[in-house]
Amino acid sequence: MLQTINDYFWWDRLWFPGNLTWADFEDRDGLSFAKVSHLFITVPYAVAFMVIRYVFERFIATHIGKKIFGLRDTVRLKASENIVLEKYFITRLKNPSQSDLEGLAKKCNWAVRKVERWFRRRRNQERPSVLKRFREACWRFVFYLSAFIGGFAVLYDKPWFTDTLEIFNGFPKQTLLDSQYWYYIIEMSFYWSLLFSVAFDDFKEQIIHHVATLNLLAFSWCCNYIRVGTLVMLIHDASDVLLESAKMFNYAGFTTICNSLFVLFTIVFIITRLVIFPFWIIHCTWFYPVLFFPPFFGYYFFNAMLIVLQMLHIFWTYLILRMVKKFLFGNMVGDERSDHEEEEEEETSQEEGDQRMRNGSATGRYPGPKSQRDH
Repeated sequence: MLQTINDYFWWDRLWFPGNLTWADFEDRDGLSFAKVSHLFITVPYAVAFMVIRYVFERFIATHIGKKIFGLRDTVRLKASENIVLEKYFITRLKNPSQSDLEGLAKKCNWAVRKVERWFRRRRNQERPSVLKRFREACWRFVFYLSAFIGGFAVLYDKPWFTDTLEIFNGFPKQTLLDSQYWYYIIEMSFYWSLLFSVAFDDFKEQIIHHVATLNLLAFSWCCNYIRVGTLVMLIHDASDVLLESAKMFNYAGFTTICNSLFVLFTIVFIITRLVIFPFWIIHCTWFYPVLFFPPFFGYYFFNAMLIVLQMLHIFWTYLILRMVKKFLFGNMVGDERSDHEEEEEEETSQEEGDQRMRNGSATGRYPGPKSQRDH
C-alpha cells in the first residue's frame, strides 16, 4: 500500500507537463537540474542555523540590546512548585475559570486567591522578556537583510528579473544555477530552523506559516519552478527587513523611529504583496505557462498555493492597516506576544504583609497599622 501511494505521489504526470519523466532530468550535456535529494541537506543546515542563532543572540544581539539600547532582562517572581497546578497549566488551561480555581484550591488545600496568584505568576513566566524579543527580531533582521541583498545579487542580471515571460522560456528543462541552488537551500534551511525552534520561542502561531512556506518552496523546487520561486522569496524578504527593524526599535523604546519604519514597511508591503505579487508573479504563472506547454496538475496546484498566499497577504494588510490607525491615533499596541505582565504589586504587598505578620508574632510586636493587618 505504501509503495502504491509513493508511486502515485511521484507520478510524472503530477509534476511535469507533456511526456516528460523524472529520467529526463538527469544531469547531462552540461545541464544540471534540481533534485528532490537536494532538499535533504536543508535539515542539517537548519541545525547549523540554530547554533549560529544561539551564538548570535547570546553574544551579539544581547550586547547590542544591553549596551546600545539599554535593555535589561526582566526579573519575575517564579511560581512555587506544585505538581497539580503545573499539570493543569500544561495540559488544560493557562487561565482557568473561577469554578476551576475553586476546584484546584480544594485539591491543593490552598486558598483560592493563592491559586489565582500562582497561575498569574506562571503565565508571566511564559511571556518572553523585551530583551528576548529584541534578540529574536535582531536575528531575523540580519538574516532577512542578508537574504534580500543576496537574492538581489542572484537575480538582478537575469533576463526574467525584468521580463517575466522569460520565467517559462525552456520550462521545465531549465538548468539549475549554483546561485539559485544556494539561495533556495539557505532560505529553506532558515525556515526549517524557525520551525524547529518554535517550541523554544513559545510562538506556536507561526507553525502554520513556516510549514506553508516550506511546502511552497519544496514543491516549486521539485517542479522546477525555481525562477519564479526566487522572485517570490525576494519580494517577501524586502518587507520583512523593515518589519524586524521596526520591532527592534519598538522593543528598545524608540517610538518615533519604530512608527516611521512601520509606515515604510506598510508601504513596501502593499507594493510588493498587493501589487507586484498578484499583477506580476501570479499573472505570469497563470497566463504564460500555457503559451509553452499544456496545463498539468503542478500548474494548477502551484497557482492555487500562490492564490492562497495572496489571500493571506490581503488579510495581513487589513491587520497592518489597523495597527497603523491605532498608532496614528495614539493607541498603538505591541506585537501579539505583548510584554504586558499581569499585575503582581498587590500580591507582592500581601506577601510582604504576611512576612511582617510572622516577624511581628515572633517578636511580640504589631506588624503595622490595622488596615495592613486586616489586609
